[in-house]
Amino acid sequence: MACSDNSAHNAVKDYYGKVLSSTSDLKTSACSSRSAPHPLVCRIIKTIPSAVNDKFYGCGNPIPLGIEGKDVLDLGSGSGRDCYVAAALVGPQGLVTGVDMTDEQLQTARENIDAFGTTLGYTPNLKFVTGYIEELKAAGISDSSADICISNCVVNLSPNKPKVFTS
Repeated sequence: MACSDNSAHNAVKDYYGKVLSSTSDLKTSACSSRSAPHPLVCRIIKTIPSAVNDKFYGCGNPIPLGIEGKDVLDLGSGSGRDCYVAAALVGPQGLVTGVDMTDEQLQTARENIDAFGTTLGYTPNLKFVTGYIEELKAAGISDSSADICISNCVVNLSPNKPKVFTS
């Protein structure tokens, strides 16, 4: 990875891992949406542990309905809010994998899986891995391992967008 890539990654890690501690800390309105998610998604969001929702920095909702049994990959999953929504939508037969480079965000995502499983009534097929969205193989994500790939206000932060799309 080039030095400029490392510099950009470090700036993003510091901002999302150390500067921000909750959604209200965001210094821009660019990360917001005027439209509400589908009512089913709204109901799911209300069941997600508050620690996860409180650190949600995405904009809108990139998750389609009708994904039961599918494998979903979330690029730049952060605290995991979109992964938690997807886990409820894919059900016990699906799998949701979140990839993020920010340890603080991943810690929040991982710490709340069991509590969410209690809410769902089954252990969600939900996992979070450390890695760069430009280097999915290095994060243990194999080619064609997902039916659906989502990302919420993250690809724009990558210093190498073409590599994200080829990864």
